Amino acid sequence: MSATLPAGSEPILLAFSGGLDTSFLVPWLNANYGRPIITVTVDTGGIDAEAAKVLEQRAHALGARDHILVESRKSYFDQVIKYLIMGNIKRGQMYPLCVGAERVMQAQTIAEWARKLGTKVVAHGCTAAGNDQVRFEVALRTLAPELTILAPVRDQAFKRPEQLKYLEERKLPIPPYGAAYSVNRGLWGVTIGGKETLTSEGSIPDDAWVLSKTAFSAPQAPQTHRIGFTNGVPSSLDGEPLDPVTLIEKLETIGAQFGIGRGIHLGDTIIGTKGRVAFEAPAAEVLLNAHRELEKLVMTGRQQRIKEMVAGPYGDLVHEGQHLDPVCRDIEALMTASQARVSGEVKVRYRPGNAFVEGVTSPYSIMAASKGVYGEAAGEWTPADAQGFSKMVGLPGMFWARAGKGNER
Repeated sequence: MSATLPAGSEPILLAFSGGLDTSFLVPWLNANYGRPIITVTVDTGGIDAEAAKVLEQRAHALGARDHILVESRKSYFDQVIKYLIMGNIKRGQMYPLCVGAERVMQAQTIAEWARKLGTKVVAHGCTAAGNDQVRFEVALRTLAPELTILAPVRDQAFKRPEQLKYLEERKLPIPPYGAAYSVNRGLWGVTIGGKETLTSEGSIPDDAWVLSKTAFSAPQAPQTHRIGFTNGVPSSLDGEPLDPVTLIEKLETIGAQFGIGRGIHLGDTIIGTKGRVAFEAPAAEVLLNAHRELEKLVMTGRQQRIKEMVAGPYGDLVHEGQHLDPVCRDIEALMTASQARVSGEVKVRYRPGNAFVEGVTSPYSIMAASKGVYGEAAGEWTPADAQGFSKMVGLPGMFWARAGKGNER
């Protein structure tokens, strides 16, 4: 049964990834609402010229009147990824928010195009069991409360085999993975969901990985690369200045050959259940580790600890689709200020399954600023100073022990 729409003939704007859910929705929405469908793909990474061409062809073959591709990789980096790097953010200590973090920006783009095209009806292909429904709808209701939002896959509980059958019966294009796997790809990585991730027990098969299918069956010889940062932003690779988007794409290509950044994340969803997803994030894995080690060289311990205190909640807010909350701007301001001296170069050694940080250099090195050598020689202090310091540091413990003497039960 179709949801009731206000009278009118304006098109339905569909957020289109080209996967099974959104492919199914193009003909289904057209058949059930009798309105033209315009598909909008927001490119936040992973779409080269050939992929863009295929997406447009598929959208038209499915029955879309028009297809719009919006280039948003730079905006995605500037609005989201930059701060994920500054915060060294990984969810559950391992998952670098590969996809999902861009949903708010995608919703923002959908809202902008709805206004441009003069329509008040938008649709998405999210299910009732996932995080994306919340991310999209929180953002859309914040940015454009006047819009009517359709979510048939969620609201009518369509199953993937049903959608596949619907397309097959009408001889319409089937996405590459069919109903077997749900694949999402962006600038920060890839997520893969399938029957194996519905439980906590096993991994997906080797041929289901998107970026690194042969990383371990045909291992590469080790390589060393140098990654430069300027004020916390990745800015060069092996001495060549690059814009952040290009650099991330190059690092993904290098890291994928080694199976860097593979994992299966088990965590808490926005709706309160436990969820599991496979991911590949070669560039994110390398950049987060490299950036973290550079920060250790140039920031004080207190700077690092305070930033960590706000980085965790920031990651939670981005994950939960709350990136538009003004507190995120406050946290971003602190993180930006913290990066004033996070400039330098990190040397990374690539081996199958591992990216090892070999060394870090910076003109702002706090380590180099000291005349002392850790574990070897005193610098700006004398042996007598060290003796006195140790005595003073031990005073609280000594007082606690003295106060309890004779009073233990």
